[in-house]
Amino acid sequence: MAPQSIKRKSTQALRVVHADAAGIDLGSMMHAVCCPPDEDGSINVREFPSDTLSLEALADWLSSRGVTSVAMESTGVYWIPLFELLVGRGFDVVLVDTRTLSRVPGRKTDILDCQWIQQLHACGLLRGAFRPGEDIVRFRALARLKRTVVREQADWQRRMQKELDQMNVRVHRAVADITGVTGLAMLHAIVEGERDPAKLAALRDKRCRLDAASMQRELTGTWREEHLQSLAIGLKTYEFLSERIEELDGLIMPLLDSFRAKAQRQGVPAPEPAKAGKARTMRGRGQEPMRQALYGMCGCDLTRIDGVSVETAQTVLSEVGCDLSKFETEKQFISYLRFAPSTAISGGKPVRKNSRKLLGCSRVREALRMAALAVRPSRTALGAYYRNIAFRKGANVAVFATARKIAQHIYRMLRYGADYVDAGLDAYEERCRERRIRNLKNNAKNLGYTLTPCEAAADA
Repeated sequence: MAPQSIKRKSTQALRVVHADAAGIDLGSMMHAVCCPPDEDGSINVREFPSDTLSLEALADWLSSRGVTSVAMESTGVYWIPLFELLVGRGFDVVLVDTRTLSRVPGRKTDILDCQWIQQLHACGLLRGAFRPGEDIVRFRALARLKRTVVREQADWQRRMQKELDQMNVRVHRAVADITGVTGLAMLHAIVEGERDPAKLAALRDKRCRLDAASMQRELTGTWREEHLQSLAIGLKTYEFLSERIEELDGLIMPLLDSFRAKAQRQGVPAPEPAKAGKARTMRGRGQEPMRQALYGMCGCDLTRIDGVSVETAQTVLSEVGCDLSKFETEKQFISYLRFAPSTAISGGKPVRKNSRKLLGCSRVREALRMAALAVRPSRTALGAYYRNIAFRKGANVAVFATARKIAQHIYRMLRYGADYVDAGLDAYEERCRERRIRNLKNNAKNLGYTLTPCEAAADA
């Protein structure tokens, strides 16, 4: 076979888009800065220490060189002070992920790295990372700290249950939650020296399902001293963390009220949740004020989506904010949350997924995956969707697909103000049945056959 002729195109040098661009390579002690070259072609590179006065001098030097746009790597947390300072000075700052630059060979020093960043940014080849507004950044810092404290509190709850199990005092069998009203009352009584199972069972709430006699059997244990001491320390730590969570809520609520005031939604209550059971759960946990505050912040109630709790809504709004206009399409938002399927192919073969470095917002991704697990047993359209995918492709794919669908609803609510309405289990199953019938008819038609319903055949 004769080789085909290849049309050659004339190559052109990279066109400079930002002539007044600078590049910065960040470090814990020193920052290397590269400005546009002088008229004679000489390179303008300087190093500045990372203290505040030196950062001020860095910004002054950039201004003196006529720089208006700056690109920097998001190295650890070292970029935050300089980023905030340059934004406050009026510079257009592009925050670049380090993983997009780390694979370039031959540039292993800070001086060379800052020149490479400046060259790429001048040619418009760098894409900035998503960063919400300053108000959302303050909200995000408090919300992230709260999630950290909540995780630590859950770990200490596990430790308390472990000490109880080692004494065979099965409080978690007597009550549904050892940190509920009855569970905490029993733990306090045990720490204060109460060992009589009858007196411990008498602390039960009238709403407890287990009767007093059964509780006494579960609350009879060995009462070893070392486990009692560990339980006392665990209970004190758990309550200390509970106080810190309340303190953080006290700091978050005024910030959310300021969002409500800016949006002019004072006195506008959030609509009632569509599911009565979900509304009772949120009121029982004391989450109704936070739900109202989040509604005043964004103007829509994300908890109306099945599986989305107040904590999930707070995570989403604190990480991405209310304005999703930076994501022009729904697919861009889905890709940012890392819910786009991996299609990496090299040499005609798919690349291993664990070798692909993922970018995006992992905290929202984790929260939405937990929301997908929450709808798994529900008699809702999302629950039926999860079970349908799990039956055909497994639980892991079902969690991914359901979380992606929840993210789509969140985008439509925040971007366009669309309300979420659950179609219901029956409606979803009917749509699935119609789709299966349509596919069967198309397959039979392609094979030269015609499907006839059983009722029509019996009448004939």
